Amino acid sequence: QVQLVESGGGLVQAGGSLRLSCAASGRTFSTYSMGWFRQAPGKEREFVAGISWTDGTTYYADSVRGRFTISRDNAKNTVYLQMNSLKPEDTAVYYCAGQLPYIRNPLPRNVGYWGQGTQVTVSS
Repeated sequence: QVQLVESGGGLVQAGGSLRLSCAASGRTFSTYSMGWFRQAPGKEREFVAGISWTDGTTYYADSVRGRFTISRDNAKNTVYLQMNSLKPEDTAVYYCAGQLPYIRNPLPRNVGYWGQGTQVTVSS
């Protein structure tokens, strides 16, 4: 069993930066591919970024590629999402996702574990 706890969300102006963290419990964290999803009001949950447990390969949604960076520290059982050049359309609840079957656009229904979510609000 894995539990995921996100932190680092908040309110930021357009063009600003935020860093999200996801702390995981469970001895098998280092063997899971991890990722981030987000869900804006009235919209479906969508994939943002993923990182492989095997070699650290990363993959990003087109909407965030070049602005967001996902990373992981297996020693600390933590995954990060560095978000730069934020836009108002990035406003959403961001969810940490564990045990992805693959990191290239995984579907929410295929995610093994979810965090509780953290709100990110970008003002214009």
